[in-house]
Amino acid sequence: MLVMKGIVKQFPGVRALDGVDLDVRAGEVHCLLGQNGAGKSTLIKVLAGVHQPDEGTIVFNGEQVRPSSPIDAIKLGFATIYQELDLVDGLSVAENIFLGHEHATFGFVNRAAARKAAREVLERLGHAEIRPSAEVGRLSPAAKQVVSMARALSHDARLIIMDEPSAALAHDEVANLFRIIRELTAQGVAVVYISHRLEEIREIGDRVTVLKDGRTVAVGLSARDTPTTQIVSLMTGRNVEYVFPPRGGRTLGEEVLRVEGLSAPGVFRDVSFSVRAGEIVGLAGLVGSGRSEILEAVYGARHAAGRVLLDGRPVRRGVVGTVRHGMGLAPEERKAQALILDQSVTANITLGTLPEFARFGWIDRKRERSEAKRLSEMLDIRPPDPERAIRTLSGGNQQKAVLARWLLGGRKLLLLDEPTRGVDVGARAELYAVIHDLAERGIGVLLVSSEVPEVLGLADRVLVLREGAVIHEGDAAELDEHAVLDMIMNGRAA
Repeated sequence: MLVMKGIVKQFPGVRALDGVDLDVRAGEVHCLLGQNGAGKSTLIKVLAGVHQPDEGTIVFNGEQVRPSSPIDAIKLGFATIYQELDLVDGLSVAENIFLGHEHATFGFVNRAAARKAAREVLERLGHAEIRPSAEVGRLSPAAKQVVSMARALSHDARLIIMDEPSAALAHDEVANLFRIIRELTAQGVAVVYISHRLEEIREIGDRVTVLKDGRTVAVGLSARDTPTTQIVSLMTGRNVEYVFPPRGGRTLGEEVLRVEGLSAPGVFRDVSFSVRAGEIVGLAGLVGSGRSEILEAVYGARHAAGRVLLDGRPVRRGVVGTVRHGMGLAPEERKAQALILDQSVTANITLGTLPEFARFGWIDRKRERSEAKRLSEMLDIRPPDPERAIRTLSGGNQQKAVLARWLLGGRKLLLLDEPTRGVDVGARAELYAVIHDLAERGIGVLLVSSEVPEVLGLADRVLVLREGAVIHEGDAAELDEHAVLDMIMNGRAA
């Protein structure tokens, strides 16, 4: 049904797809596997018309096609269910299902017809309890996933792409999802299924394609007969060079952070660990495992049960309380969550400690610039111009500015969420050295990264997460990438 050949997609500084091949047969479930950053999402966005390939061909039912937009892809018969659902919270279930192809009579939306049709699709999915008139924003994550699937079915698609469709579903809901998939494939519909859960691949998949670093490393493997060790090995073969500072040599101090029984319903449960002064602790897990949410809870940006203690004292919940206790966070989305892009490097560095530069309500700009310059030189932020707008800096130098902000505040503990996301390979080594240097200064570091080699290369100790629970804790030097991925994907502790 579908043949993608030699697909190339480049973004500034990144070759996201480097000659990817994929073929999908009518009536099969074709599983697309790969680590975070392997190129899976980019590939399905090429199919969905979100991205245009720079090179390569797409043949669908014997005809060469090139979806120029999401609407074009839908007209061709492609429907995509994204991991991050593209629903409009303020609209009803029926309005979301038929968004873009509304039921109309004489040019007016026929709401009654839309609700009737929505009810039929939801019943087909086994979820008649979801009311077509309900506001989507008030639904549970699992119900929203069902609405997204209903939207795909409403287009009478011949090829359905499902990106982590079971991530928000309970066990019985996953069984219902598989029932629906089997019904679709029995009718000749092809399904491209993306999941990190190998047990699901075995149960529902027919064939497997594996991507690694934007390249196809295996096409058409048997989903049921290919050994797990072979799939993990294909996923972990690495071409990117990681240059980490030498491990060890640091003297660890007293315990700076203790987390006890941290739980947030449906996100993570009963998480306990500690971080000592000068220690780097890494959280390894897939997207949706609760990694970033745990950091948010420790920082006070997310409500959770349990206790967070800094230097043995309970931390007052809320961001203001944690910052006053000596904690800092470099968030995953630095441009949206950490930086004021049109402000200078100086303004961004001093953002978290402005009161320290104030006297009688006025900012001492001279002292502010002096401190920002000192930290810029310490972390080698380039270009060496603290008054330059921070949006003009590279990703690596922007990340250094975020770290400088917390150094200025004299932090005891730094929480780093995806510290090298969007950073080129050369700048990564610089950031690794900076993080290592922070630990040398006695700062405790709690690190999250989607890249297992990065966690293992930087951390002294690693916690492996799966579906919101810690399934292993141990010395990073005693683990390798294969072992961690095997734990993550099969749910077995080492």
